[in-house]
Amino acid sequence: SIASADMDLNQLEAFLTAQTKKQGGITSDQAAVIAKFWKNHRSNIHESLISQSRWDNVLKNMNWRVDLKAQLRHIDQINTPVAIVEMELGKNGQ
Repeated sequence: SIASADMDLNQLEAFLTAQTKKQGGITSDQAAVIAKFWKNHRSNIHESLISQSRWDNVLKNMNWRVDLKAQLRHIDQINTPVAIVEMELGKNGQ
């Protein structure tokens, strides 16, 4: 919960206080250790979560166009727009 919300120190303190008051929750010593760990490693944990949630591929190029059909078997389909999209993906950093 702490990492997914990327809690600041005030949010962390409120969250840990609530956890210590819960039946079957954590002790105040455990809360102090968690708070110290979070203060020292917050940025590393956040970066790790972001890198795990990103796709490996990135959009390198995109082309698009809209075509109108000028001749078809059925008259009601003439001038119907059709969008064509081409996307080129590549590995992140390559």
